[in-house]
Amino acid sequence: MKPQHILLAPQDDVAIALADLPVGTVVQGIPLQDAVPRGHKFALRALAVGAMVRRYGQIIGQATAPISPGVHVHVHNLGMAQHAQSHDFGADLRPVVPATDLRSFNGYRRGDGKAGTRNYLGVLTSVNCSGSVARFIAEEAEKTDWFRALMNVDGIVPIVHGSGCGMSGENEGYQALFRTLQGYARNPNFGGILLVGLGCEVMQIPDLIGAARMRDDGNFRYMTIQQTGGTRRTVARGIEMLHEMAAQAETCRRVPIPVSELVIGMQCGGSDGYSGITANPALGVASDLLVAHGGTTILSETSEIYGAEHLLTRRAVSAEVGEKLLDRIRWWEDYTARNKGEMNNNPSPGNKKGGLTTILEKSLGAVAKGGSAPMEGVYLYAEPIDRKGFVFMDSPGYDPCSVTGQVASGANLIVFTTGRGSVSGYKPVPCIKVATNSEMFTRMEEDMDLNTGDILDGVTLAEKGREMFEMFVRVASGEVTKSEALGFGGAEFVPWQIGAVM
Repeated sequence: MKPQHILLAPQDDVAIALADLPVGTVVQGIPLQDAVPRGHKFALRALAVGAMVRRYGQIIGQATAPISPGVHVHVHNLGMAQHAQSHDFGADLRPVVPATDLRSFNGYRRGDGKAGTRNYLGVLTSVNCSGSVARFIAEEAEKTDWFRALMNVDGIVPIVHGSGCGMSGENEGYQALFRTLQGYARNPNFGGILLVGLGCEVMQIPDLIGAARMRDDGNFRYMTIQQTGGTRRTVARGIEMLHEMAAQAETCRRVPIPVSELVIGMQCGGSDGYSGITANPALGVASDLLVAHGGTTILSETSEIYGAEHLLTRRAVSAEVGEKLLDRIRWWEDYTARNKGEMNNNPSPGNKKGGLTTILEKSLGAVAKGGSAPMEGVYLYAEPIDRKGFVFMDSPGYDPCSVTGQVASGANLIVFTTGRGSVSGYKPVPCIKVATNSEMFTRMEEDMDLNTGDILDGVTLAEKGREMFEMFVRVASGEVTKSEALGFGGAEFVPWQIGAVM
């Protein structure tokens, strides 16, 4: 028989139901006093009001009502708690043992030395006002004979957004968008970029281009609608420019590249009570494997590591790196306070339905994606990643916004774990969708690439992590993910808007 529950650490006050358990079910000699849904928690011992409650061996909240053994533990009797932890920088630092089996994938080597896993042309916009025209250019270009004749270009991606004007021209919101647009222009999954602006926006194209080249391969063009002469002339000129750039992009061929050139953005969305048991720790194993091969993995979603940041600072390679993460945590506490929010506004309703109660609980499961490797660096949103290994990039927990920052920072592959189900894609970067439980995987198999629910049936984390790593290599080499096959990626470019819209 399959087990009915799982205890994650000997000192835990709660266990997790692995099936819908009715009232009266006896678990470890304890009759359940409530029905406990799959993925939810129940008490193993009596807990008084104010008592700290532990899962993963860590505090996930405190009892807000008396809790008896066998009682369902959730939002009605568990709330936030003081979560001060020891941030001893580097206390848990462990050196990485380099892999001996040198691996490669078939990718695109770019002029700046970086490696792409796809070969798209992009129509990037400086402002929302040029968004429709960018779409017109891409749509019309894909109808041409020259586009249909291409063999090595994956497609044309219009990259449109809702910002670029009505904003300050010098604050942190402007800088975040500036980094994002420059980062997309330089992402190695693009074989060429056409930048289109309106002309009068705050985010001026000359400022974006600056003194530096936007792309080292020179396959870059730009124009404004106002200067070019309106919609029709801009579309016609844009198609001509894409034709020119396509000729160069078409010459690109996949070649063997060391897996050390993979830069993987790690995400979790629509989480459930199993996320921190199956998919996230399995991804942590895969992350460690890639780091051992010299690659790079990016953990983000700062608001979703809140309360578990000590598990990362204790792996920081230096006090400076650890302090940079704490600086971002303090920034987020101020950011939410001044916007009349709170850090515990997460978990979302879907997360709670899946069994998660507080942000502390969700965060402890989320950081498992980062494995055990040293934390080599902490970066601002969309800041270029310039170190190998496991790193952290500041971002909101809102998935498309967070992934947008990771792609801008240089990610050439995204891995997304989910327990509730997620449908999205992130052109130009392929996204591997990982299901935390078998029931959801079966129900949404057309959208999910990998099931980790079988970990509850006896598959080890090490086995599943290796399976995931091998999928990294195949997808990076051109294997099509479910979200790519379905055509996702046209609506998920969501730069982080910080500050007033004016």
